[in-house]
Amino acid sequence: MLVSVIAGLLSGVISGMGIGGGAVLIPALTFFLKIEQHTAQCTNLYYFIPTAIAALVIHIKNKNIEFKTAVPITVFGIIGAVLGSFIAVNMPTKLLRRIFAVFLFLMGISQIMTKKSDS
Repeated sequence: MLVSVIAGLLSGVISGMGIGGGAVLIPALTFFLKIEQHTAQCTNLYYFIPTAIAALVIHIKNKNIEFKTAVPITVFGIIGAVLGSFIAVNMPTKLLRRIFAVFLFLMGISQIMTKKSDS
C-alpha cells in the first residue's frame, strides 16, 4: 500500500508539471508491485484521466495552453491511442516491456542532449 501511495504522489507531481507520470508509475507498478506490463500500462491510463483533468484546469486558468496547436494534436492523439491500444493488447508482454524501456531510454537521452536556454 505504501508503494502505491508514494508512486501515485510522485507520478501526480510529475504529471502536474506536464512531464508524464507514467515514466514513474509504470516502473513502480512493474518492479515494486510486480504487476504485469499490460496491466501496469492500462492502470496508468486509468490514473491519467483524473490527474490530467486536475492539471489541465490549472494550466487553462493560467493560460498556458495554445489551443490552436492542442486541438489537432488531441484529435490525432485519440486516433493514435485507439490504434496503439489494439496493437498493445495483441503484443507479447516481453516485447511491450522492451519497447517501453527503449522509449524511456531514448527520451532520457534526448532530454540530456537537448540544450535549451531557461526562460
